[in-house]
Amino acid sequence: MPDSDDLPRYRVLTGPDDADFCRRVSEMLDLGYELHGSPALAFTGRTVIVAQALLRPAA
Repeated sequence: MPDSDDLPRYRVLTGPDDADFCRRVSEMLDLGYELHGSPALAFTGRTVIVAQALLRPAA
């Protein structure tokens, strides 16, 4: 696991709306990040793409 001092306070994850994306968000939550706002969704005509902002509280 990375040292929390090396982690940015703000992250935006994007990707297809699938189990892998959910795992990535879950990993960030396990590292201490909190969801920031609602997810954004876009449809490419074939795939739903999701974006989720996360914040890591100040120490």
